[in-house]
Amino acid sequence: MQHPVSAPIGLTAANSADRIGFAQLTRRAFEGVDLHPLRDQLVARIAAGTALAGEGLDLSLITQLLGDKDRGLAIQSEVLAFHQLFRTPGAGPKPGLRLLALAADIDMGGNTPIDFLLEGSDVELLTLYVIKGVGLPETLPEHDVAIVVASDSEECREALALIEGAAPHWPRPLLNRPDRIGNLDRDKLYRLLMDVPGLDIPATIHATRAQLSDLAQARIACEDIAGELHFPMIARPRGSHAGVGLAKLDDAAALAAYLAERKEQDFFVARFVDYVSPDGLYRKYRLAMVDGKPYACHMAIADRWDIWYLNAYMAFSEEKRAEEAVFMRDFDHAFGERHRNAIEEMSRRVGLDYFIVDCAENANGELLVFEADNTAVVHNMDSPVVFPYKPPQMRKIFSAFTAMLLRHAKTGAESAA
Repeated sequence: MQHPVSAPIGLTAANSADRIGFAQLTRRAFEGVDLHPLRDQLVARIAAGTALAGEGLDLSLITQLLGDKDRGLAIQSEVLAFHQLFRTPGAGPKPGLRLLALAADIDMGGNTPIDFLLEGSDVELLTLYVIKGVGLPETLPEHDVAIVVASDSEECREALALIEGAAPHWPRPLLNRPDRIGNLDRDKLYRLLMDVPGLDIPATIHATRAQLSDLAQARIACEDIAGELHFPMIARPRGSHAGVGLAKLDDAAALAAYLAERKEQDFFVARFVDYVSPDGLYRKYRLAMVDGKPYACHMAIADRWDIWYLNAYMAFSEEKRAEEAVFMRDFDHAFGERHRNAIEEMSRRVGLDYFIVDCAENANGELLVFEADNTAVVHNMDSPVVFPYKPPQMRKIFSAFTAMLLRHAKTGAESAA
């Protein structure tokens, strides 16, 4: 039964279904483990009518990891229609803290993969899916602290609205509050950060296919769409992720060719910032913001502007890895110190307890922000042989995240006393 917005929210013992969870299954896939036998075993249990709800959710994730996103989402929706609360046990014999994560019915990249951040801790993770037509229960499962893990995507808007309605009456500390997650939307983030000293963030502008077609045919100019827009520009379909449809367009002819290849009706466009380093390489950084403090997640180095960690091929270059190791080792008194004021002000304005920033440094030495996100994967899956400097850094981030949870749980307990 859906919880009435204005009523106090009670707590009760959790009726949760155990599952393997996102982190463990993703690690198996990352390490090359064949997930087909486990998938077939779970399918057989479902066919026999003996599968539990947690196994159904694991099957959904395995199916997505094996490349069938649509089928995986269909399985997930079927499971969530009759069960919404799932448990991922902590590493200890009994939980030192109970964390309630509030998720949406979306693909595996649409909620914060929070169980990676809890790796090795004694935190018990309860994930409550807030879905259309069901909403929040009248009584929540007992927990010490809660965190919203749904993203700012269109598919999560209803879940975020339901949580936001209940937030004023939440019985425990609630982190990453839903009204602030909306700040991460590309165009909202620009408006939020555009005047931060020492920070450069290109305006992300919504443009329709009709507008871009007129621009390609010289019926309008760039400034007719937005004052700061000019060629070369970056374009991507609105709502796309992971670089799908992302392109650098140098002129009107390139824009016309781009539109001819795309079917979407709505796009985001932005001025292109050439952040190439003096040696001709591009360097892109990922930071984790935990409790207002930045931590280095990775540094990708490539000879192309559209960098992701995978296409930088860091594992194949000892020289690149050595530079990344120095970036992590010296972060607090080098990169972090150079951009301390900009990072602190960005964190204050975004207002989230935990989020990820992808960034670089522009030609003027300013912090160039590409995007901020609460659902990017921060993990400790890379080979400690190839990347020996990474496990200590990841554990540092995980410890900071757990410490943040404990601090808020303690404050909540003191307030309730």
